[in-house]
Amino acid sequence: MTTEIKLGLCHPPSPIYLYVKNGELSGESYLWYHYDVDKDKTIPVLERGLTGYISELRLTTKEFKGKDNIKLDIVVRADEIYIVRTGIETNFAKSFLLAASQIPDFDKPLIISVAAGEENVVFCRLYDAVTRVRIRREWDKDADWATIIHDIQFRLNGTSSTPKLSVVPQAVHTQDLRVKQIRTLLDYPLDLVREWLEFQNVSNPSQLDTSKIDELIKTMCLAWASDKCEHPNQAESSYQKEVINAVANGADELCAISAWMQQVQAVKTGAV
Repeated sequence: MTTEIKLGLCHPPSPIYLYVKNGELSGESYLWYHYDVDKDKTIPVLERGLTGYISELRLTTKEFKGKDNIKLDIVVRADEIYIVRTGIETNFAKSFLLAASQIPDFDKPLIISVAAGEENVVFCRLYDAVTRVRIRREWDKDADWATIIHDIQFRLNGTSSTPKLSVVPQAVHTQDLRVKQIRTLLDYPLDLVREWLEFQNVSNPSQLDTSKIDELIKTMCLAWASDKCEHPNQAESSYQKEVINAVANGADELCAISAWMQQVQAVKTGAV
């Protein structure tokens, strides 16, 4: 994608965030919006589609009302850099992931669009921007989301014809962020993490060896599964297989834990 560079004064190239929501403002209905931080103002986006090159897919932890929430960020290069941000468990995220899983590579422009469902639900529709044909995959609420995300990220990393957006450096140490994201996913009490760290004579996970952080994460995961498995060794065995082995084979740790949690829940409810 070739872009003519205009020399001279300009606005800094900050990404434009699009947030997915079925809402109404001043009598105008909308399905996504962007937010003016300076004016503390929600600005509805009336266009239902965004055309561009998907360059990155990442998971981000954001605080909302005192709690951490995991978001799916879809980075799109167009006339500007856009980041479509939505909750990882939303129908929009899942319908996007299902459709994107059908794309063999991401070297062609796509149209990401929003579509209203029942009540306040918003779905994603994905189209080939050249042929304008919709990319479809049958809805599957029990899909292996961790594997889908990993596969899409792998294909994006292999796309050479579209420029990549560099990841913004995190102010938080990567190991601290790792523990924070997993703790949020598990809804594990922060006080228990602090207590565990005190026993190690540290205040932050990043002060520990990686093996110790692995131990902390395993402790949190097995605590979450303690009332969902009949035997403790069952939880530990499935954790070894679905998380540790998956990560060793290149899977994203957060995605692998999320998939493991879904599997444990499914076994508990007799769905598998």
